[in-house]
Amino acid sequence: MDYDATDIAATYDRGRNLGPEVLDLWMSAVSSYVEGHALKTILDLGCGTGLFSEALAVRFDAEVIGVDPSTKMLEQAQRKQLDRRVLYQLGRGEAIPLPDNSVDLIFMSMVFHHFDNPTLAACECRRILREEGTIFMRESAIASTPPFS
Repeated sequence: MDYDATDIAATYDRGRNLGPEVLDLWMSAVSSYVEGHALKTILDLGCGTGLFSEALAVRFDAEVIGVDPSTKMLEQAQRKQLDRRVLYQLGRGEAIPLPDNSVDLIFMSMVFHHFDNPTLAACECRRILREEGTIFMRESAIASTPPFS
């Protein structure tokens, strides 16, 4: 979906707002996977309006780079940005604008289905992830039913 061809960015947060308690539960879930690992740099891949970016920076006391292909979504994220450890950049999962071995955690929330080439996006994630790094992917389950006969 091309979010820049719509006005969704202006109202996106109202529909996706998790509330502080649920956001904290997600940060706890991420914490359980990276416990004992120092996180210096986190990539919030497909960050949209930055729903998780600030929470990641605060929870892990780390620099967070939010990357998204939508200028409108990034503008919305920058408007509400409070934490100076968060930086937003235009980019796609298939060509992440970061150097090799540069991040400790890649966080993705509801974005994998947006990649034009999921295999290339996975290769890009591996390229930028440090050796002991972690990928945390938050997605919804998709149920499929066999066709009726």
